[in-house]
Amino acid sequence: MPMPELDDLDRRILDLLQQDGALSNQDLAARVHASPPTCLRRVRRLTKAGIIQRRVAILDPALMGAALTVLIEVTLDAQAAAQADDFEARLLAEPAIQQCYRVSSGPDFVLVALVADMAAYQALALRRLTGDPRVRNVRSFFATRRSKFDTRIPLSP
Repeated sequence: MPMPELDDLDRRILDLLQQDGALSNQDLAARVHASPPTCLRRVRRLTKAGIIQRRVAILDPALMGAALTVLIEVTLDAQAAAQADDFEARLLAEPAIQQCYRVSSGPDFVLVALVADMAAYQALALRRLTGDPRVRNVRSFFATRRSKFDTRIPLSP
């Protein structure tokens, strides 16, 4: 499906939904100065086009028992596509891994994981990383402070 043209109303809708995905259609329509049916039609079109992928609640990791954020670089012993695909599939099945990126010029993967503590990280590393014979190198960085966290994508006209 081709990317639909986004007008000012679409951008206002998307901006508000990125701030609060739980807004009712009535509240959203009032805030973007559109009728509820128009607003609902726009949200449905943006969802069908794949621009709105899902609407979620963002939880505080520390309050949910995941106090340690770990940034992990993983280098595989070979860069064969099938090997990387299989390794990636195993990572995607791991709940502690919040984000998984294949990257170039350096490690093969960069991961963001949320775990309760160092013991939970060590269990994760053994289960998904260092215990895997395809993994050549793992470098982990432990966040000491989160200065910024945002899920919003800037919308330009």
